[in-house]
Amino acid sequence: MTNDMPDRPAPAAAARRIPLAIGMVLVGAAIGFAAVYGYGRLKGNAGGDPACRAAVDVAKRIAPLAHGEVAALTMATTPLRLPDLAFEDANGAPKKLSDWRGKTVLVNLWATWCVPCRKEMPALDRLQTRLGGPNFEVVAINIDTRDSDKPKAFLKDGNLTRLGYFTDQKAKVFQDLKQIGRALGMPTSVLVDGQGCEIATIAGPAEWDSEDAVKLIKAAMQPAAAF
Repeated sequence: MTNDMPDRPAPAAAARRIPLAIGMVLVGAAIGFAAVYGYGRLKGNAGGDPACRAAVDVAKRIAPLAHGEVAALTMATTPLRLPDLAFEDANGAPKKLSDWRGKTVLVNLWATWCVPCRKEMPALDRLQTRLGGPNFEVVAINIDTRDSDKPKAFLKDGNLTRLGYFTDQKAKVFQDLKQIGRALGMPTSVLVDGQGCEIATIAGPAEWDSEDAVKLIKAAMQPAAAF
């Protein structure tokens, strides 16, 4: 009988070890899941589009110029090719972002109901006047979904004649950019290289005809050796 007394606590000790063992298994499983899941996310996002790595290099090179009037620009850190945004020109003819392949492009989304957009448009018009040509274009896409004459009248009344008129009355271009995290509000602008790859993005207006902006865009258009 006396030999049995020390053995009685054993079931209690074993009972304590069971939840401890289960806890260790759960912790191990959680760590393993996190490692695999994290690695999967890293593996899926780290490479990006190989064809767009040059755009990230451009972004790194011109990043010191993102100050003053363009300080709010966010430089690309991962190679990203934009969707081939589809919209229409003033005559209703279909256009796509890929129509500007070979050019550095400033894609801008605007609407007449957006007060910062309206304030920004004259600066975009002056930027197009200053830099528009075979190597650069401002592609300002209006996303008013109702009165198609209103944005045209706005441009005409403001004598904004250098900007081409482009429109997407379904606002799908906004949704396309939103899906890749590049449209969080209005206006939205994306600086794109000649391969359709992101160089930089800004949510909100900027003084696009300022010396800060012009210098940055000119640098983005130059080959690395010329910088």
